[in-house]
Amino acid sequence: MEIEGSAGPGVLHTPQAAKLRVVLGTLLVRANQVVSVESLVTELWREEPPRTATATLHVYVSQLRKLLDAVDPARGRELLHTQPPGYRLSLTPDLLDLTAFEELYRLGREAMADGHYRRAADLQRRAIALWRGPLLSDTPHGPLLEGAAAQLAEAGGAALDQRIRADLELGRHHELIAELRSLAAEHPLREELHGHLMLALYRAGRQAEALQAFAELRKMLVAELAIEPGPPLQRLHRRILAGDPGLLRTAAEAESAETGSAETVREDADGTASLGIAAGTALPAADPVFTGRGAALAQVEELLRNAPAGSFVAVAGQPGVGKTAFALEVAHRSGPYFPDGRLFLDLQPEPGRPLPATKAISTLLRRRGVRLAHGAGAGELHDAWQEQLTDRQLLLVLDNADSEAQLRPLLPTTAGSSAIVTARRLPAGLGGIRPVLLDALAPEEARLLFTAAVGPEREAAEPAAVRELLELCGGLPLAVRVAAAQLTARPHWSVASLVDRLRDERFRLGELRIGELDTRAPLLRAYQDARPELRRAFRLLGLLPAGPFGRAAAGAVLGLSPAGTTRLLDGLVDDRLLVAGDRAGCQLPELLRVLAVERLAEEESPQDIGDAIERLCAEYARAAGQVAAVLTHARPSGDEPHEPAAWFTRERDALVRAVRQAHGAGRWTAAVRLVAALDGHLETHAAWGAWAETHALALDAARRCGDRAAEARTLRSLGDLAWQQRRLEEAEEHYGLARRIAEETGHRTELSRALVGLAELRMDAGDGAAADALLTAALAADPGPGDPRARFDVLRALGFHALSAGDHARAHTRFTACLDLARTLHDRRLESFARRALRTARSGPGHRLEVRPGVWRLHERRPLPEPAF
Repeated sequence: MEIEGSAGPGVLHTPQAAKLRVVLGTLLVRANQVVSVESLVTELWREEPPRTATATLHVYVSQLRKLLDAVDPARGRELLHTQPPGYRLSLTPDLLDLTAFEELYRLGREAMADGHYRRAADLQRRAIALWRGPLLSDTPHGPLLEGAAAQLAEAGGAALDQRIRADLELGRHHELIAELRSLAAEHPLREELHGHLMLALYRAGRQAEALQAFAELRKMLVAELAIEPGPPLQRLHRRILAGDPGLLRTAAEAESAETGSAETVREDADGTASLGIAAGTALPAADPVFTGRGAALAQVEELLRNAPAGSFVAVAGQPGVGKTAFALEVAHRSGPYFPDGRLFLDLQPEPGRPLPATKAISTLLRRRGVRLAHGAGAGELHDAWQEQLTDRQLLLVLDNADSEAQLRPLLPTTAGSSAIVTARRLPAGLGGIRPVLLDALAPEEARLLFTAAVGPEREAAEPAAVRELLELCGGLPLAVRVAAAQLTARPHWSVASLVDRLRDERFRLGELRIGELDTRAPLLRAYQDARPELRRAFRLLGLLPAGPFGRAAAGAVLGLSPAGTTRLLDGLVDDRLLVAGDRAGCQLPELLRVLAVERLAEEESPQDIGDAIERLCAEYARAAGQVAAVLTHARPSGDEPHEPAAWFTRERDALVRAVRQAHGAGRWTAAVRLVAALDGHLETHAAWGAWAETHALALDAARRCGDRAAEARTLRSLGDLAWQQRRLEEAEEHYGLARRIAEETGHRTELSRALVGLAELRMDAGDGAAADALLTAALAADPGPGDPRARFDVLRALGFHALSAGDHARAHTRFTACLDLARTLHDRRLESFARRALRTARSGPGHRLEVRPGVWRLHERRPLPEPAF
């Protein structure tokens, strides 16, 4: 890492302190992006930051500003901005070798795709010349720099690969042999380098040496990794073994030859650039590990076999779902139906840079062997292309379509030819469309893809870890392939170790990257391509938990009316950022949900996030009250929820998560109100874990916002939980605190219920006198008609106290009063309980006794410490 200042070349200002270089390096590799304080702290100290980490980071940033001022006194300090949640280093592209390399590499790839091999070789040679060694080799690497170094090392290797391919097309095989021998020795596992060496040797008339190079590679792979060379290299080996003359001709020779045929240069299945076959077939190789999609494949094959004039298949789906691999698989299977050829064209070879229709047509014509005069106009191009489609049976694979305007001039309009178009959005405005939507892979299909990529032995050794890995990948083919590639490239990793790295959502997308395979990149592009209002909706939906969610919850976080919510959700579905489910529900695919959470933290203010959480809590509290009203036969307000009896079970994780979010955002009142609304559901479903967690958070929230009544209510509920779990000392502590706060605040309902809890503890201990005194006090504290539920609890406890004393008549009277109150409450659960209690009063307690609704106890007594009141 070298920094030259205004003093001129050779005057360096590189920081000497290692940690200062870490901060500078991290900001440089993320130039013009905000790098959060959390990311910088992790980069500096990994998982063990000191207590003063944030303050120390501020010191480093201050030192960097001084350094930048020394480099450029005029504006150096202005380059480093403080921008929540971190810092941004603003640099023009010409100031970084990194951006210069990336631009040269991009231009070189474009030149290669257009068949300008001399320019491609020159550009990639210039890009490679910018490398002086591994990225920031003099700087300690944290997770961000380590990932950037790995990614750029792969990009450097890709630039070298592109340069070699271009040189091979230019007929420079003699000059390449020595370099390729050295590179193959330096990188023994990079099969493409061995493939280039084999091709160069074969073209140089050294067939035996080319075959020997393959034999040596195979021997090494079998001995060290117990694997065979990959399918592309094996195909190249077979062609060399057969003396295939097609491998001998270079693009330069084809360009200078007299041609009226339909020969075209393509990148062959063996991964090397070679002369394509006649009849205009120019398809990339089929994916050797493609698996699954049986029903969709059959559907598309049938559509293509019976395609009417002007029709085409449009394959859509979320980013990373495998649209291109699917389209190529269909194209390779459909050869017999399109004897005049099959052509592939990526309509957006660089993200955000769609090919104009005229350039797309000229590329397709060139691949058909048609040479037009330089500077041919759009009309001439269009006529020439339509001539190629007329009275022929051609199949086009048009990948990555950007718009209907781009597609319209390319599509066949006559019978015989057809097209497969892949796009994230369906081009619904074009006539003749036959849509096919691809979803994430089902678990078994994802497992088969993973097994095909890594081998059955790896999958069989850790089946449980593989299942979790595929769940963390959300069944997304791209993510599954990246995970498989990581395990293949790092044989010392176990599947379980990769799973450990992926569990933390904050780092998952960053971990799912190797070389040019980057799971985040296509997801992020899809997000960035959306309209601003859709991007914000997508971010806010990240507040919802994994899995399906209803439109009411979505409307709450978005802060919109039902109509406005539906409009935005439909827009996200159209952009393949959201999946529509049953009964108007929706779901963020797993890795898109992770991206939404990431973008939410980066782009939304804490105030807006907190407001959305508060609205979500209010919606959940409303739904909880509505469900409770429906289940107790009280008059419901508004639309009834779907399957109210199953509502809490279905939503429990989401409800607990909302309480956590509200507490974490400091929305104390929202957390308290939601937990209060969930109280009865938690008890009815005996959801002890959720009960304990939500009420612990609610208790802290109530204390922070000074809501003494809520504090008493939460403590009493925690006492009920401890009593049910037979943690009797803890129950007595909670009830006692609730009693004291209720007495101080004059909250008669909670005082009455806390006293009932304490009385039941005395009854458990066999202390009838203490229980009687407590129940008398509870009856005196009873708020009366204003709170029949509290009075029901007092009468219930009095009935069981009478029953334990053998006074069945008094117990019958108490339980009859309970039944009357349950009818007043329109609560069928309490009514059923009161009827069962009446039967118990008539027949006497048996071995098991239902002491609270749904809470059964063996009829026995346990000693308890003396009361503390």
